[in-house]
Amino acid sequence: MQATLLVCIFSPLIGACLLPLIGRRAPRVRNFFSLLFVFVAFVCAAALLPAVLAGEKPLVRLALPLGLSLGFQADALSVFMAMTSSLVACVILIYSFGYIKDYDNQNEYYFMAVLFIGAMMGLVFSTSLILLYVFWEISAIACWRLIGFYREELTIVRANKAYIVTVLGALIMLVGFLGIWGQTGTFELTAMRGVHVPSWCVALILFGILSKSATFPLHSWLPDAGVAPSPVTSLLHAAVLVKIGVYAYARLFVATFTVDPVFTHIVPIIAAVSALISAGCAMVETDLKRIIAYSTISQLAFILLGVSIGNETGLVGGMLYILAHSVAKGGLFLCAGIAEHNLHTKDINKMGGLYKRFPLTAVAFALCSLSVMGVPPFSGFFAKYFVVQGALAANQPWIAGVFILGAFMTVFYLSRVFFKVFLGPETDHHAHEHSRGMVGSVVFLGILALALGVFISLPAELASRIWEVL
Repeated sequence: MQATLLVCIFSPLIGACLLPLIGRRAPRVRNFFSLLFVFVAFVCAAALLPAVLAGEKPLVRLALPLGLSLGFQADALSVFMAMTSSLVACVILIYSFGYIKDYDNQNEYYFMAVLFIGAMMGLVFSTSLILLYVFWEISAIACWRLIGFYREELTIVRANKAYIVTVLGALIMLVGFLGIWGQTGTFELTAMRGVHVPSWCVALILFGILSKSATFPLHSWLPDAGVAPSPVTSLLHAAVLVKIGVYAYARLFVATFTVDPVFTHIVPIIAAVSALISAGCAMVETDLKRIIAYSTISQLAFILLGVSIGNETGLVGGMLYILAHSVAKGGLFLCAGIAEHNLHTKDINKMGGLYKRFPLTAVAFALCSLSVMGVPPFSGFFAKYFVVQGALAANQPWIAGVFILGAFMTVFYLSRVFFKVFLGPETDHHAHEHSRGMVGSVVFLGILALALGVFISLPAELASRIWEVL
């Protein structure tokens, strides 16, 4: 199990460094290996699942001077996050083969994309605050380069904005980590389980988490990142970046530290405000990718509510929605990429009647939208139901009411997009679905979004095990 754990982490981390060298000789071979490295990470994470469900916690640790160490450990939470991220990333990479093939900087794209996944693997299995911070920053560098992929002035500005916001948040979070080290004398998470953390440290760490997960008021960089290629935005919103923040909250404030009870009220309030404001922005926006981006901010608030409410029902809902949202939101961005790639516009007012020429994309978009809306029997419905039930069980009915309103707003703006883009008056375009890899990717995610709801008992059992472990 220790060897499997190391392969899961270092397959994408080391493999990413080989891709530019391979790409100089054989681009198709590079594409194959980029997928292979991430797929190996998924297989290894899946191989760890039976062990962690049986109560084992495979651990690899290397002692360093000054009381420091490098360590990786697998448990139900880390394996769940690793499997979700690597599975969706595999689909995104397959989609990328058709989307990226005509652009420059392909070697850097695949290097950064696979490195991005490797950083996620390293982060979720890290056993120390310092190692968590290192992988946190690696993901920020990969994000910065991927958002600025086109190298145009606007994309560079937006990439710099994302980098500054997330790195500044991480530096403030690091100060909180140092404060904890000053109190405990260690950075090891296993040694700090149950330790009460001062509120000022919690506030600093929370600042870094909110900046990474694009939560109001630190959210504006995420819609601006829509200037990146669609597979990049799908990676940011669905597979990796914004999920890092909610994972860190669950790992630190649910699984490790104890904090003042006031934070179980403050964080849900922040989440509620973020959900409503971002949903309101999505209702009036006309840029397709910005609408989906604002939707991400709103749906992340559901996840943050679930992991912060302080009970099993809420946490199970939050974990289920990490999975449901990763699959469905990844599909929505990739569907948007097909439309943008063929029509050369992101303005929904310049799209219409695409169902006739993009039938499979339309079906996939509809399936993914229904999951994000929370319509039964899709997985998003069960996740949102548990999150709201968790808020009610925590005696916060008005928080539950705000999120129910947010769910109805989600139905409105995603329905608006679907009817306007796919069922509206047909515009004067002659584009058609042509890339089997791109179309097949979105169809797979759409079907998976439905299947996760039909067979919800399987991921729900894993989510329940996460609560037991924590």
